[in-house]
Amino acid sequence: MGALLALLIAVPSSSSAQNQPVAGAKSDRPDYIPQGYDDFQNMLDQLGIKKMRPGRDGRAKDTSDEATANPYHESMPDVLTCKDGTKVDSADQWPRRRAEILEDFEREVYGRIPQNVPQVRWDVASTTEGESRGIATITKSLVGNVDNSAFPQANVAIQASFTVPKQAKGRVPIILQFGFGFGFGGRGGANPWTQQALDRGWGYGTINPNSIQPDNNRLREGVIGLTNKGEPRGPEDWGALRAWAWGVSRLIDYFEANPDSGVDPTKVSITGVSRYGKAALVATAFDTRIAAGFVASSGGGGAKLFRRDFGELLENLASRGGYHWMAGNFLKYAADEAAFGKKTVADLPVDQHELIALCAPRPCFISYGVVPGDPNWVDAHGSFMAGVLAGPAYRLLGKKDFGTPGDYLTDEMPPVNTLIGGELAWRQHDGGHTNVPNFPAFFEWAGRYISTPGPVKVGGGGADQPAARRDANSQLAHQQMVENRKKGRIDVYFSGDSITRRWRATDYPQFLENWNQNFYGWNAADFGWGGDGTQNILWRLKNGELDDVHPKVVVLLAGTNNLGNVPASDGKVSDVAKGIKALVDTLREKAPEATIIVMGIFPRNDGAQPTAVIPSINKINASIAKLADGQTIRYLNINDRLADGDGKLFEGMTVDRLHLSVKGYQVWADTLKPLFTELLGPPAREDHAPPPTGDPSAVKK
Repeated sequence: MGALLALLIAVPSSSSAQNQPVAGAKSDRPDYIPQGYDDFQNMLDQLGIKKMRPGRDGRAKDTSDEATANPYHESMPDVLTCKDGTKVDSADQWPRRRAEILEDFEREVYGRIPQNVPQVRWDVASTTEGESRGIATITKSLVGNVDNSAFPQANVAIQASFTVPKQAKGRVPIILQFGFGFGFGGRGGANPWTQQALDRGWGYGTINPNSIQPDNNRLREGVIGLTNKGEPRGPEDWGALRAWAWGVSRLIDYFEANPDSGVDPTKVSITGVSRYGKAALVATAFDTRIAAGFVASSGGGGAKLFRRDFGELLENLASRGGYHWMAGNFLKYAADEAAFGKKTVADLPVDQHELIALCAPRPCFISYGVVPGDPNWVDAHGSFMAGVLAGPAYRLLGKKDFGTPGDYLTDEMPPVNTLIGGELAWRQHDGGHTNVPNFPAFFEWAGRYISTPGPVKVGGGGADQPAARRDANSQLAHQQMVENRKKGRIDVYFSGDSITRRWRATDYPQFLENWNQNFYGWNAADFGWGGDGTQNILWRLKNGELDDVHPKVVVLLAGTNNLGNVPASDGKVSDVAKGIKALVDTLREKAPEATIIVMGIFPRNDGAQPTAVIPSINKINASIAKLADGQTIRYLNINDRLADGDGKLFEGMTVDRLHLSVKGYQVWADTLKPLFTELLGPPAREDHAPPPTGDPSAVKK
């Protein structure tokens, strides 16, 4: 993972790379490329450039200064002024202005896609049925073979995969991420972005950009080289960013041609981080079939204004390390000495606010993190400015922009973790160079504009219908828990999901220590498993994990994974409550002599609007409180000790605004121990519970 992060982070991708050896000199070059060929120098020669200006050195001390960051503001092009000076003041004039902007970006910045690009034949390499937290899924791995009959020396096979909910009521929207099989940014903690998509009734997928065009200066290879039959590209030809975006367009072609994919081709969104954030914005701007763009930490060549002397500069992208992303003509604007004279960024006919405007009226979500994780290099402020400047195009087309006053030089950025805007939206999360923390906000925002065919069935039915987890790790954990129940005496049986599991897990030693400090001598055992909904816990209980245990007390905490971190409909609230009741009924059946302690669902603040889900939690808790009879079924709600009256968690109660910290577990323990003493007496000097278990995948082999 570290090597991948080093590859993707923007800082060394351009400034430090300009002094690196020429990648084209590697010994594995195709035979048709002459030894010693230098693609960068070839383009300089075509353009008549003798000397280039160096960019900012990303390895040196950051010299970015807001006080001097906008020296070219007087040359900033107006998004609604045509080249002949005509002001665009109605929507029917926009196509003319859009065509002008598009032409400038194609000719001078990203390059044109040649007319003779070969066709792509998509083949399904594999189809796999699976399950993700109770949602049945179908995953297809694709290979897009680009026709090389006109130039057999080059082979291009586009790698892509996608997953859709199997039991959707129709074709679903999908979020595609530029990545390498898993998507840049990782899983995203307790609720991965892939799971968030499924929970929302979406599909998800990845497309490997390097399988389309390598991320280096070997532009006589990949789809660019194949199209040119191994010859160098011309100054107006496409660079890697445009090629990666072209690959996304070809994948949309596949969805259009294959209704059985389960994907609605009119509801495809694209995301990426860093250089792939640039590609996501380019894809959204150029292909109007893309429903929404989720553009993360894109920096120079993405959402950041070029006319900013801050962080990454135009000169960095025009260096050996970044020029391959762009059209050859782009190098002209970093030329100090050339046949055409000297040019600077002020001569560039467009700027990046106009690239954002090309996305209008379709939704576009601009995402960044905070310094130092997302460095000054990517210039979040410069991208916010670009969004402000793009706003008039959205308003012209009847859509909502950021909603700020509209002066890009003075408009203040909103507080971190605040989503603003309408179809054009902005959110800066408190994480680093990643899009993961903004996925909950993205799905909440996208739901305003992109509909789904309806809720996806969980586990083939509701929350009260048993459903097995089919992934290998969950199956192994279940087998281990079935065996573990026989290895000691269990008087207190904890049942639940990850919040329960972590408390007595060998892979969370700090929580295990807290467990032992509080419960040693009561023969307490933990049968929680991460990610489980009520239907999954129900399946485990019905398949051996409580057989022949005969506990005296059962503690049940369940339902938060069914609910998620966004407000729920009345139907979903009812469904979750039914699932918890089904668990209580099963516990009563399996352990008729036990006292069952039903815990209210804990507060969670991990959504885009931290307390928005609290009313739904309160409704569920009010419903399950009625299960208590005051004797063999007790209801226990400790939420007023974890959070304030609005549901905002107290400082230090959780590690991630969902899972408890040691401090949070101690609150829970302090509430349980008087009950245990009442029902079992004081703890004994010895404990005979089975040994603690852990996550099988966390065991080092």
